Amino acid sequence: MARRQEVYTAKAKRTVKAEAPEDGAVSAKYKKAKDKGGKTAAGRTAEKEVTKKSAEKKTAARSDSRTKAASPGRRTAVPKAVRVLPAQEKRKAVRRTAAARCAEPDEDKDERRLAAMHRRIQRKEKKEATVFRDRKRAVSRAGDARVTLIALLTLLFEVLGLLLAAVRTEGTVDMQAVMLCAVVAPVGLITSLLLPRVLPIDSLIMALTNFLCGVGLVILYTVAPERGVRQAQFYVAGLVLMIVIGVMVSRMRRFRGITLLAMVLGIMALVLPLAFGEWNNGAKNWVELPVVGSFQPSELVKLSLVLALAYYFSAHRTVFQMMPAILFAAACLVLLMLQRDLGTALIYYLTTLVLFYAACGNVPLTMLGLCGGAGAAVLGYNMFAHVKVRVAMWRNPWSDPLDKGYQIIQALLAIGSGGLFGVGLGQGTPEKIPAYYNDFIFAVICEQMGLVFGLLLLLVYVLLILRGVTVISRSRRSFDMLLGCGVLAMIGIQTFMIVAGVIKMIPLTGVTMPFLSYGGSSLMSCMAMIGILHGISGRAQENLEEDVLTSRV
Repeated sequence: MARRQEVYTAKAKRTVKAEAPEDGAVSAKYKKAKDKGGKTAAGRTAEKEVTKKSAEKKTAARSDSRTKAASPGRRTAVPKAVRVLPAQEKRKAVRRTAAARCAEPDEDKDERRLAAMHRRIQRKEKKEATVFRDRKRAVSRAGDARVTLIALLTLLFEVLGLLLAAVRTEGTVDMQAVMLCAVVAPVGLITSLLLPRVLPIDSLIMALTNFLCGVGLVILYTVAPERGVRQAQFYVAGLVLMIVIGVMVSRMRRFRGITLLAMVLGIMALVLPLAFGEWNNGAKNWVELPVVGSFQPSELVKLSLVLALAYYFSAHRTVFQMMPAILFAAACLVLLMLQRDLGTALIYYLTTLVLFYAACGNVPLTMLGLCGGAGAAVLGYNMFAHVKVRVAMWRNPWSDPLDKGYQIIQALLAIGSGGLFGVGLGQGTPEKIPAYYNDFIFAVICEQMGLVFGLLLLLVYVLLILRGVTVISRSRRSFDMLLGCGVLAMIGIQTFMIVAGVIKMIPLTGVTMPFLSYGGSSLMSCMAMIGILHGISGRAQENLEEDVLTSRV
């Protein structure tokens, strides 16, 4: 410790001796450094003092320049080294704005807050409207190709079929067929492609319906021109009725009044054949009025039945609450049994069971209803003689080939003679079948166009029902779902019953084939049911925006 202190003292003595000699003279080492231009410690200290004084002068000058620049009425450039960056200026502006807003009254703050919220809502609504429009266009484009293809095929079939019917007689041209082609073909094209753009109409359902109606019209004109022209009139009237019902269903919100009115009118319509009708083929289901002409009331009452069942089954879930619709269906079945129109009664009964199961899902009661229907069928077999005849001819039509089994035998021969691709449009002998234009129209189509075309028609029916299921699956209301389900069930059951009866799968029931058979009552009721599907589709479109927003992540 003492040694270290001696070293430190020696160094300090040497430093002091070098910096300030006692005699004031310059040492030889210092003189040598001065001669070479070097600086001593005293020189460096003096230089630092001079630099410090110059820096103080510069700082004073800068402060004076800032004071002059900040003085009003005088603009002086700020040195680049002391300028404020843009980010700093923005932060300062934000702070000043926030301070100013904090100093504002509460009313001004609320107004500014509401204005900002309103702008955000407007931007959100505009964005949602854009998404909704794009989604709607995408859905429309997705279905345009299919609809356009079906519409063009329908147009081609109608034009070629009617023109072929116009020139089939050598040396003459059937101008009636040409005029019919000029009217019917554009109507089908317009209703399939243009009408869905302005009205609540499902384009694919419309295209499939026009195809079926076009095939039936052409086939009927080739075998019976008068009936073909009459069917074209029914087709145009049915399109008008379809549009009216579609718009009504899509716009109406309350159905209680119209349901009660339809139930009353339905009972009155089914009473008319019993009071004014005539027996025909073992049934009394047609009535003729002075202005309207002959029609089948049970075809039009289908709409009343579906509407009543859908309304009461959707609003009430217990059997007791469903009782008004069940009693109405039972009354219709009793009146049809009195008319001996058992085929239509079977359609009514099965449709009621389908809607009952769709509404409540009660399997035991549904099975009980099926057992009750089987018991009613056995009872009808024992009560009505013409039912026994139809069952006997279904089992063995060759037991009476010239009388009771004649038409079913001729239908089977017509289907077999057509083969896979048919004998040709307008060819064959369809007139050998007694009811070729209504009950046995499917046999005529298979004879002229072949089994392949017949299977294609059945595929179109399947596509129509599947498209209807897609439409009603988008419904938000149970009433819409049950209403569409009833329509699809009625069309599907009726189609199966007539086709299965013609090919001898089940006993013949005597109902018409939807959209194809001749008859104003059948075609009008079928077009009205298609109008109900269009109305349900229009009501589902109202919730498309909600679907789009829900699907957004």
